[in-house]
Amino acid sequence: MKTRCDWVTKDQIYIDYHDKEWGRAVHDDNKLFEFLILETFQAGLSWITILKKRENFREAFDNFDFEKVAKYGESKFDELIVNAGIIRNKLKIRSAISNAQAYIKVREEFGTFDKYIWSFVNYEPIVNHWRSIDDVPANTELSDKLSKDLKKRGFKFVGTTVVYAHMQATGMVNDHTIDCDFRF
Repeated sequence: MKTRCDWVTKDQIYIDYHDKEWGRAVHDDNKLFEFLILETFQAGLSWITILKKRENFREAFDNFDFEKVAKYGESKFDELIVNAGIIRNKLKIRSAISNAQAYIKVREEFGTFDKYIWSFVNYEPIVNHWRSIDDVPANTELSDKLSKDLKKRGFKFVGTTVVYAHMQATGMVNDHTIDCDFRF
């Protein structure tokens, strides 16, 4: 049997996420937006909560189409705030909309969000060699820098811990522990 990182529970949704997604490089702007929105909704909650609601989020947010989300008005907000399938936090819902607008501005400036965000790691994943999950930081100087830049560009709910989680999820950093058979 293969060894996984210690944070993975026996829940199949967690196993699948760890084995197939976490720490793998993502360069698709739609997928990067999905992870960004999911990470912002996760702030203060457990990731398993978000994973279990992921399909509901996809449906509620038009499959994370940032062009559509950027145009959401009050009627769509009112629809989202009563949607029991997602996290019904007013500030987080509003931030998803404003983050989509900021996302588009970044794409206009850099061509793609991928080009912008991956420039912070010189377009190469940072591969860490942690012995245990206890060694993995919640944030780094790099996530501090990226968080500050995202905030300057109008993004919300992008504190350094959220940003570091996004970097892990999208493979900008590989924080699988050295005993994890899914490391590469």
